[in-house]
Amino acid sequence: MDRIQKELIIKDLSKKMVFLVGPRQAGKTWLAKQILKNYSQGVYLNYDNFADRKIIKEAAWRSSTQLLIFDELHKMPQWKNYLKGIYDTKPETQQILVTGSARLGIFRQVGDSLAGRYFTHHLLPFSPAELKNTVYAKDIERFLTRGGFPEPFLAEDPIDAARWRNQYVDSLLRTDIFEFDNIENIKNMQLVFELLKTKVGSPISYKSIAEDINIAPNTVKKYIRILEALYIVFRVTPFAKNIARSLIKEPKLYFFDVGLINGNIGAKLENFVALCLLKHVLAKNDYEGKNYKLHYLRTKDGLEVDFALVNNDKIEQILEVKNSDAALSRSLMLLQKKYSFPATQLVYDLRHERVENNTEVVNLTSYLLALKL
Repeated sequence: MDRIQKELIIKDLSKKMVFLVGPRQAGKTWLAKQILKNYSQGVYLNYDNFADRKIIKEAAWRSSTQLLIFDELHKMPQWKNYLKGIYDTKPETQQILVTGSARLGIFRQVGDSLAGRYFTHHLLPFSPAELKNTVYAKDIERFLTRGGFPEPFLAEDPIDAARWRNQYVDSLLRTDIFEFDNIENIKNMQLVFELLKTKVGSPISYKSIAEDINIAPNTVKKYIRILEALYIVFRVTPFAKNIARSLIKEPKLYFFDVGLINGNIGAKLENFVALCLLKHVLAKNDYEGKNYKLHYLRTKDGLEVDFALVNNDKIEQILEVKNSDAALSRSLMLLQKKYSFPATQLVYDLRHERVENNTEVVNLTSYLLALKL
């Protein structure tokens, strides 16, 4: 199954370097190798492979190579300066694709020597919008139970999907995190990870988590930053600009793997919608040059809406997610009335779509199918 970004990446490779980033096992290596088939002379090099590492350090490939693929290159010391040198001295016809499972933003803290030399493409788990031309597009239950990572999602046997998840989590907590940072107490890191799985959709209190585990709040923040950097969780922060009394600052955290969630159907649906909206936002930014962000709304007087799609610091749409309750959300209705935001309530089990009090009540599946990706 081809990923929808394939042709878009090939198009961008003719202009600049391309960074393909996203969670581990989201399909980056597979997609990179599929792209490689379009070139008669190409090289795939993985920094985790010792033989490839030697080739990388010595730049030991032919000048006639049409496509260079570097996988996990961010693990190389001074990788940005190395890549800048390779890019600035390469033959004009040579193209470069770089993939990795850690956020590029983590490395911008020391200056971005690659500025102006690359386009970023985010590869996230499957969504209904990406699979809208397949038999899986409307199978929301499959997304909720298996998550959207290709291997468990496409597995014929659901037991194989569960086995994949066990190995995936073990690899994340025992290998990837240690490679990224020196964690002194892996047990505490695991406890934070497990607690977060129960807090999806709720504002995160670092102090509360710290008290539960008996560690410092700054340690909790550090652990969560690492989980974000490795594309395990993502943060949705409250939108406050021009919203009176919207002063509560705690972020909400969601998982890239929806199958990890410990919670009821409501928590799983909210996480799934958050992931689909994030994918939509990143696609708008990556492919249309927009400045979209995903936030939520919560005021001190108790009004809260699950999500706000924001473009250039202006809210385009506020959204509330429901499982089967078609009754209009009070917070959604009041915030729409006060600020005239376009408002939509997404309902998973909905018989009839309608407009009520200037707010659309729509089928959740239909809405997700219509997103950018």
